[in-house]
Amino acid sequence: LSHTLTPPTHTLSHTLTHTHSHTVTHTPHSPHTHSHSASYTDSSDDETSPRDKAQVNSKGSGDFCVKNIKQAEFGRREIEIAEQDMSALISLRKRAQGEKPLAGAKIIGCTHITAQTAVLIETLAALGAQCRWTACNIYSTQNEVAAALSEAGVAVFAWKGESEDDFWWCIDRCVNMEGWQANMILDDGGDLTHWVYKKYPNVFKKIRGIVEESVTGVHRLYQLSKAGKLSVPAMNVNDSVTKQKFDNLYCCRESILDGLKRTTDVMFGGKQVVVCGYGEVGKGCCAALKALGAIVYVTEIDPICALQACMDGFRVVKLNEVIRQVDVIITCTGNKNVVTRDQLDRMKNGSIVCNMGHSNTEIDVASLRTPELTWERVRSQVDHVIWPDGKRVILLAEGRLLNLSCSTVPTFVLSITATTQVGPYPNDILAFFLCPRYVWVFMRVLDCIGSAFFLHASFRLIVQKVICVLCVCVCVCLCV
Repeated sequence: LSHTLTPPTHTLSHTLTHTHSHTVTHTPHSPHTHSHSASYTDSSDDETSPRDKAQVNSKGSGDFCVKNIKQAEFGRREIEIAEQDMSALISLRKRAQGEKPLAGAKIIGCTHITAQTAVLIETLAALGAQCRWTACNIYSTQNEVAAALSEAGVAVFAWKGESEDDFWWCIDRCVNMEGWQANMILDDGGDLTHWVYKKYPNVFKKIRGIVEESVTGVHRLYQLSKAGKLSVPAMNVNDSVTKQKFDNLYCCRESILDGLKRTTDVMFGGKQVVVCGYGEVGKGCCAALKALGAIVYVTEIDPICALQACMDGFRVVKLNEVIRQVDVIITCTGNKNVVTRDQLDRMKNGSIVCNMGHSNTEIDVASLRTPELTWERVRSQVDHVIWPDGKRVILLAEGRLLNLSCSTVPTFVLSITATTQVGPYPNDILAFFLCPRYVWVFMRVLDCIGSAFFLHASFRLIVQKVICVLCVCVCVCLCV
């Protein structure tokens, strides 16, 4: 949507006057011509870091850092369009009827900042929460949406194309505010959680709950837990049914093609593609590519997922077996160093490498930043890495998340996961977190409630589903 809504920056507003000799006269721009386009595409200070700008919103607040606050109007339009397809979150707002069930919640969030995420953030605010937000990916932020949130009073610290230093600076500004201390974390990837844990241990001790929505972040939480350092209740939203079956599968099934088409203009028919990982993300990618005629290989270390790939008609291989022949490599594991420098060296000329997992470490991009290799930026988020013999490998988004860095994602699917994240949490719900075997009970209840919202089910149906799930879960827990 962001691409279709962007006003044309090169639209000619010249008046063409044809004389008898067929000459064309260009009338100069009026000062008021395309004023909205001018404010949206104001590039006079594009090279200036937002950290060096002094910006305030219409209320006089400067507690934010975005690319250009003047883009807020266009961001608001994108948010309004996203709201039309995010019925469950809007229903949550209506059901609150002016009540503030999240009053007292001070949430710091680190997610992709898109129009869909903005609807989630504004829903949290409408339910009474105070929010401060930053981006989990340096390329996925929609600048106009960040501006709209800042104009609405949300403290947002993010812009598209941040440097690594900017990324951590934004996280720190999100956390560190005098006279305000967070008590909840909504994270995507675990960067915010680990920053608070390492840099602000006193704040971390007072956090009442962490919500993590990515497999990468969940792995990092498990590492903290095994080391005995996770003293804060944490919810694994990534393993919820709504996240696995809808966000991970259907979202990736549609957006993988969009991202590849926009960046490379590739035709998939007859192309040999290897997808690393056959979880829900990998399943979505494989299904989309196969439907367009690609020859798809799968690498997978989990025997169950590998067997599923075989049953779905894909050939399961080791990456080293096909590395010299494939045209495209897509990583979907949430792990690191899935594609190594040695494997990149053996890829054929013109191969495309991209990542659909969260972390930018699935592809060993760091090993490519060496003197003997040349980097050539050919278009936005597309780099040619050139070897001494002239071989070129096409790297997308510098190994970061392809779909949110290079394209857009379906609003409706993201709304399902967002509803699970907001959730109707009772005040004492954190008691569930203290007993690991009950965590999945709570998540299953939230899944049912969220799904019922989307199906416009009656409250009676919601209650019936919840009771059924609770009965089964109680029986299992008693047996344990």
